[in-house]
Amino acid sequence: MPAQKVRFTNDRGLTLVGKIEFPLTHEADAFAIFAHVFTGNKNLSAARHISRSLTLNGFAVLRFDFSGLGESEGNFSDTNFTTNVNDIKAAAQFLTENYQAPKIIVGHSLGGAASIYAAKVIESIKAVATIGAPSEPEHVTHLFGCKLEDIERDGQAEITIGGRPFTIKRQFIEDLQAKDMDQCVQDLRKALLILHSPQDRVVEIENAAKIYHAAFHPKSFVTLNEADHMLTAKDDAFYTGNVIASWVKRYIEIPEDDIPKSSQKVTVSLKSDAYTTEIMAGKHGLLADQSEKHGGNDFGPSPYELLSASLGACVAMSLQSYAEDQEWDVEEIQVNLSFDRAYQEDIKNITDPATQIKEITGSIELRGALSEEQKNALLQMAKNSPVCKSLSQCININIL
Repeated sequence: MPAQKVRFTNDRGLTLVGKIEFPLTHEADAFAIFAHVFTGNKNLSAARHISRSLTLNGFAVLRFDFSGLGESEGNFSDTNFTTNVNDIKAAAQFLTENYQAPKIIVGHSLGGAASIYAAKVIESIKAVATIGAPSEPEHVTHLFGCKLEDIERDGQAEITIGGRPFTIKRQFIEDLQAKDMDQCVQDLRKALLILHSPQDRVVEIENAAKIYHAAFHPKSFVTLNEADHMLTAKDDAFYTGNVIASWVKRYIEIPEDDIPKSSQKVTVSLKSDAYTTEIMAGKHGLLADQSEKHGGNDFGPSPYELLSASLGACVAMSLQSYAEDQEWDVEEIQVNLSFDRAYQEDIKNITDPATQIKEITGSIELRGALSEEQKNALLQMAKNSPVCKSLSQCININIL
């Protein structure tokens, strides 16, 4: 299902704008809400890459702009921590009324703290994941520097964050000061995953320790070593999303598989993010890509590498199947392959008839209590593997 841009109303009557991304080929196992960083928006790199890794793992994700930010209505100067919490609650209500009640909230930085507050009162939420979250919402005031005195004295001041000006009013500070994060974490009583980098210079790692010690089990902590606060390195963001997806499946009920388990169905989607391409093969999600050197994100193998991997996997499975039929003792089958073309060059010349792999070469290593006669018999069977025969002959391809 393609991504959908959505609009919904918060408790102050403001229209909030979001985007829901779905798994490619089947109904979502569960819905998640992503709450972005302070003064950020739904389209930041971390939000996009974390959402992508969650959708590849079967989850639908709603990421939206808090009021006064991005495409959402409102003035930022009139917002505060409480309005962020209420915006998350409005997002949950929207999903409940139009799709299904969300089970997961993922919050980044101050959005992580707001996620804990919101999750406490949203009944459907079963699990919360925070990324670089402060142990007290008031921690964000260190970003105001010397302007803090101006806000206290004059009632408001303009500050610059990330090169952009924002007006902060006294009510924003007072709202932060009124929050008791420690008590809220104790009252949460839902599965909690805390992800934090020891190198985070915006919200120090000690904040993660305080949240962890205040929480009741089930709780988990994952170190995002060498990542910065914003997860600007795409690998860090993608890793974070995969960790969350793997962790959360223990704490939510996943519906029975509703898609064919046959490997005959493959769906592929490229969403204008360099060459990163999402693939659903049966019920399994994976990525194809190009290297960063050639304009990709390097999140997955190239199509030529996938083609060779398919051949290698089929050879190994075919030999294993044959060995089982013969009751031979095979401990390991290793297939090593290489091909004679560079995909990044061929994709630039797709009208040239020469742009195709003409030869795949390799070797097979067999380990186990096998005689030389048995090894030779297995090696001879390699060319009989279905993919090997398919590639060796002409395949009729009809793509309309």
